[in-house]
Amino acid sequence: MEGTFSIFEKLVSIIRASGFIDIVDILLVAFLIYNMLVLVRETRAFQLLKGILVLVLLYAVTSFMQMKALPYIMGKIFTFGAWALLIVFQPELRRALEQVGRSKFSNWAGFKLSQDNNIASGTWAELINSIGDASTYLSKRRIGALMVIEREGKLGDIIKTGTVIDCKPSGEILGNIFFPNSPLHDGALIIRDGRLHAAGCFLPLSQNYEISKEMGTRHRAALGMSEQSDAFIIVVSEETGMITVARDGKLKRGYTKEQLVKELTDTFMPSVDERQDKKFHIKVRQWADKHSQEQSGENK
Repeated sequence: MEGTFSIFEKLVSIIRASGFIDIVDILLVAFLIYNMLVLVRETRAFQLLKGILVLVLLYAVTSFMQMKALPYIMGKIFTFGAWALLIVFQPELRRALEQVGRSKFSNWAGFKLSQDNNIASGTWAELINSIGDASTYLSKRRIGALMVIEREGKLGDIIKTGTVIDCKPSGEILGNIFFPNSPLHDGALIIRDGRLHAAGCFLPLSQNYEISKEMGTRHRAALGMSEQSDAFIIVVSEETGMITVARDGKLKRGYTKEQLVKELTDTFMPSVDERQDKKFHIKVRQWADKHSQEQSGENK
């Protein structure tokens, strides 16, 4: 055992002497800084970060010029500033840690506690078409709706704020949930594992004040949820009937039924081609189209 440890020490000393560890250290620091900038680039934190960099530069210049008062004051500010940064950047830090938890590395390292969503393709196809039908119905009648499809990040704390219904998806049920003055219409619908899991849930509102004035509370809630999770969120505007999708802290408006169904399919059913052949994937698509045609025929 001691011989093995001494060999390991010699190997480490050789690697250190070669400078390889220093190169790896520099690359890791550069990687972390780059990802931090990417994380905060389109948030309010980016403006705060630029302000901090200006203060650091000013501190360096005044210290180099051997000033007394200003460097002293700024030094005291920086001493307590680290704690202030933890409070100011709390949403970004939480988002970064959640992204690390959802990364492939964490899954490979054995930290994945949740089970894989090996849901049948037919279940996803039924859900996607139900959402497409319901969104179109609600959009034409300008009935507001807010639907959140759970992905890797679990939304148990959000589900607790609503009422668990746990039922199979259908356009009729979705229409009834969001029908005006119904018991569960005022809130978000959480969809888990291809099923309508909970309704009337409350979502965190985004603190991004650059959102258009045309967007109301539903859009702000959808954006806030997308900033704090990897969920796929669909909003139907009560004022305009416009269908909007919120993902990764961004809103994309003006979806048609076909565009919405396509994006949902690309998001939740890409693994069909990986697990099985393309013929099976085509059969699933055909089943979904047939199901949609049958529903449209019944509505007529």
